[in-house]
Amino acid sequence: MEVPSSLVHRLFYPQVSLVLAAQSGKRFSAMPVVSYASVSDTPPLVAVSCNPKGFTCKLAMKARAFSLSVLDADRVRSVSSLASTSGAKTDDKLRAAGLAHSPGRSLKVPCIDGAEATLELTLKSHRRLGDHTLLVGKVEAAYSSRAFDGYWDFRQYTPMLYTGWKDGMTTYNPAE
Repeated sequence: MEVPSSLVHRLFYPQVSLVLAAQSGKRFSAMPVVSYASVSDTPPLVAVSCNPKGFTCKLAMKARAFSLSVLDADRVRSVSSLASTSGAKTDDKLRAAGLAHSPGRSLKVPCIDGAEATLELTLKSHRRLGDHTLLVGKVEAAYSSRAFDGYWDFRQYTPMLYTGWKDGMTTYNPAE
């Protein structure tokens, strides 16, 4: 079966959805991201693809720092809310989505309370590639819940597996 170029990205789903969050002044914004990769171990660099028109992407570039959080699947409603609401419409998009947050341990970035894992990153570079911008961040701090001990223990953590957007964010739930 031939796959149209407009659907090629869907061949990579399901993908664990992460939440990218940034702060500038008293504005907090966040968005789910599913296109990301560890691109260097030394120094530790992570690349994230995002919509350059999005408020959160612009805020991360302005702040030159952002966080990435891994959340359990039980927070899918909050993450779906992040995907469907503009950060330009609220001072604190995370709280509006029901996600409490605290300042980072190393950087002035919002970090979601109770996340399974959090990365704090300084923005090292960004580059427009097609209709998205690739943000490359240097990991300044990384920490996790006890569900990660070198590898994920899926008896303690259920990943949020994004399967696409169809009348809202869709996720794979093996229990259904």
